Amino acid sequence: MASPKTVFVAGHRGMVGSALVRRLEAQGISEIITRPRQNLDLTNQAAVDAFFKRERIDQVYLAAAKVGGIHANNTYPADFIYENLMIEANIIHAAHKNNVQQLLFLGSSCIYPKFADQPMREDALLTGKLESTNEPYAIAKITGIKLCESYHRQYGRDYRSVMPTNLYGPGDNFHPENSHVVPALMRRFHEAALRNDRAVTVWGSGTPMREFLHVDDMASASIHVMNLDQETYEQNTDPMLSHINVGTGVDCTIRELAETVSDVTGFTGELEFDASKPDGTPRKLMDVSKLAQLGWRASIALKDGLKSTYEWYLDHQDDFKSV
Repeated sequence: MASPKTVFVAGHRGMVGSALVRRLEAQGISEIITRPRQNLDLTNQAAVDAFFKRERIDQVYLAAAKVGGIHANNTYPADFIYENLMIEANIIHAAHKNNVQQLLFLGSSCIYPKFADQPMREDALLTGKLESTNEPYAIAKITGIKLCESYHRQYGRDYRSVMPTNLYGPGDNFHPENSHVVPALMRRFHEAALRNDRAVTVWGSGTPMREFLHVDDMASASIHVMNLDQETYEQNTDPMLSHINVGTGVDCTIRELAETVSDVTGFTGELEFDASKPDGTPRKLMDVSKLAQLGWRASIALKDGLKSTYEWYLDHQDDFKSV
């Protein structure tokens, strides 16, 4: 497939969006359009439509989203469902209205039922109840998949979806309460090492198993899926089950993750696990066989990825000191 003339990356300042921009630039894509939030409110339908009318866009990477950990999802459920629904609907509809044929929507592994069989296959979607803590966010992400599928079925648009596992890497949110597990642990171990603390307490028993994908691998996979020829993509997906899982296919316990983060940050104290705190789902692993069949596999090992992420955090920690 020939390189597109103009690519719009929605959400370019986020962890995934910035990784996509880095990867596209490395591949020689010179016409990359981005807009900061103050210049384009993606929840404003009229503004998004006017933007697409002005620009001549060939491809859209829909990486813009309101994201956060369990605490944030529990505290702000209305914000999570409203903002994510509006962003998806506005961009996908405006892309269609303005004759953009190619779009890739980036979702989340939280679309799958809480008790889905492990590893989770794409066809587990809509087969059971969701995890209650982030259900509004998950519903919004499922809607994004169905928007892509519906515009393909009704209008013939080549709108695709990828569902990443737990992501980490440069550009992550290191807020002490509203962040995901990797940056939250990394910040806590870093600060504990500076204080020379005796121990760090990790929530839960440490036994649940989780999968972690470096955001640069996610960007690579996204571009790979976007640029698959249409025949290959359609041979490996169904019109109403078209999303593709992205992950490493390898998981580890939270204890193993905590030990690795401890090692990477230079914390020499003890790890303690507070089993009175909830563990969540015992295991969460993506089945990535479909993407492997399509010619892509993750390449960044967890410890290597954590090391480079910590280096990025050290370079940017002043940005997080006020929170």
